[in-house]
Amino acid sequence: MDRREFLKTAGLGAAALSLAGCADKSGNAQDGITGEMEYRINPNSDDKVSLLGYGCMRWQMIKDADGNDIVDQDSVNELVDYALEHGVNYFDSAPVYLRGQSERATGIALKRHPRDSYFIATKASNFSDASLETGIAMYKASLRNFETDYLDYYLLHSLSGGEAFKKRFLDNGLLDYLLEERKAGRIRNLGFSFHGEREGFDEMMAYHDQYHWDFVQIQMNYVDWDYMETKGNRRKEANASYLYDELDKRGIPGVIMEPLLGGRLANLPDAVMDRLSAQEAGKSAASWAFRFCGTYPRILTVLSGMTYMEHLEDNLQTYCGFKSLTEKELSILDDVAKQLATYKTVDCTACQYCMPCPYGINIPGIFAHYNKCVNEGIMPDPKDDPADSEDRKAFKKARREYLLSYDRAIPTIRQADHCIGCGKCLEKCPQGIKIPQQLQRIDSYVNRLKKSR
Repeated sequence: MDRREFLKTAGLGAAALSLAGCADKSGNAQDGITGEMEYRINPNSDDKVSLLGYGCMRWQMIKDADGNDIVDQDSVNELVDYALEHGVNYFDSAPVYLRGQSERATGIALKRHPRDSYFIATKASNFSDASLETGIAMYKASLRNFETDYLDYYLLHSLSGGEAFKKRFLDNGLLDYLLEERKAGRIRNLGFSFHGEREGFDEMMAYHDQYHWDFVQIQMNYVDWDYMETKGNRRKEANASYLYDELDKRGIPGVIMEPLLGGRLANLPDAVMDRLSAQEAGKSAASWAFRFCGTYPRILTVLSGMTYMEHLEDNLQTYCGFKSLTEKELSILDDVAKQLATYKTVDCTACQYCMPCPYGINIPGIFAHYNKCVNEGIMPDPKDDPADSEDRKAFKKARREYLLSYDRAIPTIRQADHCIGCGKCLEKCPQGIKIPQQLQRIDSYVNRLKKSR
């Protein structure tokens, strides 16, 4: 579906799939959030789901008395309370998030509220053990973690079709078990999350007549909409536009992950941000990305991993009193996407699946620092080491600033030069990033900078 055709039909689709709800149940507008939360209706269950969903993969962490990293439960409680008060009712977790702590922390916060005031989404993350016993045990552990006797949305986690799907869910009988749980009402909606190529998605869609997917979670943002398949540092995953159209054809609601492309669309280069601000001053970079996803009427909810209150407040301002993008604004974002797709960034979404690295490397931290410097245009090139004294002084300053910022962001013992190319991270990365090669590329750049004088 092209952009013009989409815009002609979006109004009717949105009317059929959305309802408005109160953003602040107390009526207090002192926090600046005065609109009403946008809701979408799941046609399979009639659930009235907030267009803003809470991704529970990035709760704040603190140290306990023994120096271990644990979830800051007080922070989680505060954020969950504020989200529910302003109409957010979809909370997405998984057994593997935050090294196994996300489900329980989220469950503790939600349990303090009426069970019918929120929807729980979690996943069958049976990556390392595909036995039926392990799959059932993981599912039952999720029920215990949330202290509930049913799950609203249950996902087969991170599929790409092919043999992995058959091994993890078909050959072992786990999908049959989950289908029976859906029939019994203990799973209200059954679906899957997808990372892979078109062929794999086509295969999963072919199963729809047999299993009836109630929803599907896909990666979607205005860069991956048409430019996912052109990126060179990862496997050629399907464009989000293709995935969306295939869901729309079948009337399957879509849940969106990575609307900010791992945070990169929340921190745009100045030249790009100036262009967006000229259209609507005072709006954050993130708001443009979230409006893009919400503009498409088949989308049920858009997940955001809101670690801090300011993230939650900014997203509430976008989805309370939500405005779809115009044709002109979609065209501008397409131009921005073309520009961003040419940047030599690494398509890491900081999901942490690759961690811990057996050699202590901070893989997502290294990629985040590198991407930030690329986007901000502070990448001095050793090949262009100038001869002119003034230009050389500026080059040396930029070189020093980059190397210092790298050391501040990533401790020396956790930097890219410690990668031995063992490849254990490759099978864990849902984005299909060639992690050892990207670490080597970054390390080579750092070494060239260090050698330049």
